[in-house]
Amino acid sequence: MLSQRTIRSTNRAVGVGLHSSERVELTLHPAAVDTGIVFRRVDLPMPVSIALQPDAVVDTRMATTLGVGDVKIHTVEHLLSACAGLGIDNLLVDVDAEEIPILDGSASSFVYLLQSSGLQDQPAPRRFIRMRKPVEVRTHDRDGDKWARLEPYDGFRLHFAIEFDHPAIDQTAQDYAFDFSMTAYVREIARARTFGFMRDVDALRERGLAQGGSMENAIVMDESRILNQEGLRFDAEFVKHKMLDAIGDLYVAGHPIIGAYSAYRSGHAVNNALLRAVMADPDAFEVVSFAHAEDAPIGYRSTLKVAA
Repeated sequence: MLSQRTIRSTNRAVGVGLHSSERVELTLHPAAVDTGIVFRRVDLPMPVSIALQPDAVVDTRMATTLGVGDVKIHTVEHLLSACAGLGIDNLLVDVDAEEIPILDGSASSFVYLLQSSGLQDQPAPRRFIRMRKPVEVRTHDRDGDKWARLEPYDGFRLHFAIEFDHPAIDQTAQDYAFDFSMTAYVREIARARTFGFMRDVDALRERGLAQGGSMENAIVMDESRILNQEGLRFDAEFVKHKMLDAIGDLYVAGHPIIGAYSAYRSGHAVNNALLRAVMADPDAFEVVSFAHAEDAPIGYRSTLKVAA
C-alpha cells in the first residue's frame, strides 16, 4: 500500500513574516490519519483552524492566504510546497501570528524542519487527485497573458515559463520542466528563493506588503543586477521558485496530483483559479489510491527514508 504520511515528533521554528515583518513562532505537530494539513492560529482567544481546500484561499496578492471568517494566515505556499515535496499528508501547523515565517525565502528550511521531525508512514492509503481531462485557465493583465493548465499524465510533471524582461533574469533559464520525485524535489526545487525588485519596494510597502523582505530571505535586484553578494544558488533559480510556489499552491487541493501542470507567467491567483476550475468539474478528475506501491506513478514511490 502507498501510505499516508505525517511527522514523528513536534518541531518548531521562529522567524519573521515576509509581508508583515512580525515575529512568528511556527510549530509543526504530527496528525492522525485523514486529518489533512490543518493550519491553526493559536494567538487568538479561541484558536481557529483552517483546513486545506481551494475555496479556503481568500487572497493571492504576492502570496497565498488562507482564511475563515475574519481569520487569515498568509504566505502558506512555501511550507505547503515542502509538504508536497516530502509526501506529508497529515500535519497540524500552529502559528502565533497572521503569517507563516519566510525563513530563507525558499522551501529548504521547511524541508529541514520536517525531515528533522522524522517522516512517519501511517496505516491508511494515500489519496491522489488524478486528472481525467485537460482543464485550463487564462487571464490577461497590463503585462500580457498568463495561463495554467492541468491534464492527464501518469505522474506529476511540471513545465513553467517566465518572462520578466530584466537583464539579470534574462541571463538565466526561463523555461523549466520537472518530473516530480521526492529526492529530485529536495535536490532541484526546494532551495530556490523568492525574488523581488528594488523599484517595487516602496509601492509594495505602501500596500502593507514586503515589510519583512531583505537579502536574507529573497533575491533582490536593482534595474540591472542581483544585489545579493552570494548571487544565485543555481542558474534556473527564478523559474524554479515559481515552480516551487506552484507545487505549494496546487497542494491546497488537499491531495497530491497525478497529472501534468504547465504554465506561462502564472502566479498564486491563476494557480488557485485552476484548482477551483478542476474542482468545479467532477468529470475532470477522480480520487484514487494504490493498494500496491508499485502501481503508483514512479515519482510518488518514496526513496526517502521514513519510519515503519
